Amino acid sequence: MTFNERLAWLKDNHRALIEKKNSPIEGNGIYERWENPILTAAHAPLEWRYDLNRERNPFLMERIGVNATLNSGAIKWNGKYVLVVRVEGNDRKSFFAVAESPNGVDNFKFWPRPITMPEWGEPATNVYDMRLTAHEDGWIYGIFCVERKDHTQEGDLSAATAAAGVARTKDLVNWERLPDIQSRSQQRNVVLHPEFVNGKYALYTRPQDGFIDAGSGGGIGWALVDTMDGAVIKEEKIINLRHYHTIKEVKNGEGPHPIKTPKGWLHLAHGVRGCASGLRYVLYMYMTALDDPSRVIAEPGGFFMVPQGWEYIGDVMNVVFSNGWIADPDGRVFIYYASSDTRMHVATSTIDRLVDYCLNTPADGFRTGLSVEAINRLIDANEGRGDK
Repeated sequence: MTFNERLAWLKDNHRALIEKKNSPIEGNGIYERWENPILTAAHAPLEWRYDLNRERNPFLMERIGVNATLNSGAIKWNGKYVLVVRVEGNDRKSFFAVAESPNGVDNFKFWPRPITMPEWGEPATNVYDMRLTAHEDGWIYGIFCVERKDHTQEGDLSAATAAAGVARTKDLVNWERLPDIQSRSQQRNVVLHPEFVNGKYALYTRPQDGFIDAGSGGGIGWALVDTMDGAVIKEEKIINLRHYHTIKEVKNGEGPHPIKTPKGWLHLAHGVRGCASGLRYVLYMYMTALDDPSRVIAEPGGFFMVPQGWEYIGDVMNVVFSNGWIADPDGRVFIYYASSDTRMHVATSTIDRLVDYCLNTPADGFRTGLSVEAINRLIDANEGRGDK
C-alpha cells in the first residue's frame, strides 16, 4: 500500500469498528449480555497511536501501542453514556480516557485526548480502575488505585504499594487532584457513597496487608470521613465478609457505587478465589438498607456473572471485573464489565429485576447439604408446574 492507501484503510477500519451495531443475547433472565465488546484496544484513536505525517513516518507504523481497554467507571453525562476507561499501553502503563456513546451499548468513541491527571505526592508509577461518583455535594469524584514502588524492598522489582487516589471534576476534562486517602493499611477498590451519611462522606473500602494479598483484610469495609480533601480513615468495619470455599475466599471488593432503590441499595462487587489456573474473578451482588447503607439485608449465593466463551481469554484469563454501571430514570441498568483485563463489554438489566434477584435468590449456606436443601425446596415449589 502507498501511504495514502494505508491511511485510508486505517481510517475505514477504525470507523467501521466504532459504528458496528450491537445486539443483546437472551440469557438467564437476570440480565442480557451484548454480543460485541464495546471498547477494545483497536478503538483507541489513530492520532494516539500513529504519527500521520508522511515525512516523519513514511511507513505509517504504529508509534505508541495500546494493549487493552478495561475496568471503566461510568456516568450519565449530558444525555450520553460516558465511561472513564483504563487504557493500558504496550509499556504496561495505564491511563484514563473518556469514551461516550449515544445509547450505552455501541458507538463508543473516545474523546480527543486522554485525561491529564495531576500528581499528588510521589508521582505514581501506574494509576487505574477509577470509580466515579456524582456526589450530592455537587462534585464528580474519581477514586482510583495508585501504584508506587515499595521502597522498603528496592531489590524486588515486583514489590509495590497501593493507595486510593482521589480527584474531582465538574466537566470530566479538568481534574483537581486531592490527597490520597490515608489509612492504616494499603487500600484498593475504594468507592465513594453518593450521599452524605450522618453528615459525613461514606467510603466502601478494601483493607489489605500487601499490594496483591488481602491478608488479614476481612472483606469490603465501611468508613466515614469528614472530608474528601485529605480523607483519613480512622475507623473501619467490615460489612461484606470473605468466606471459606466461596467465590470470595481470597478477596473481594466493591465495584461501582451502589444504586438507590425503594427497597435498598444495590451493590455490585467482585469476588476472587484460587483455582488450578490461578485467580478467578467473578461478579456478585448484595443489598444494604436504605436507612443504614452499611447493613447488609440480602446477598444471593454464588456469582452474578462469570467469564463466558472467549471472554475467558486475554491478558489475565478467567476474569470479569466491573467498576461502572448506569441506572437510567426508566429503571434500565447498564452494567459495564471487562473480560480478562483486555476489553470492555456491556450487559443490561433493570432495577426491578436486580432487586428481585437479590431478595429472592437463596443465600449461600456455606456447605453442600444446605445447597441441596435449597434445590429441593425449589423442586417442591415447582411440583406440578413443569412439563412431565
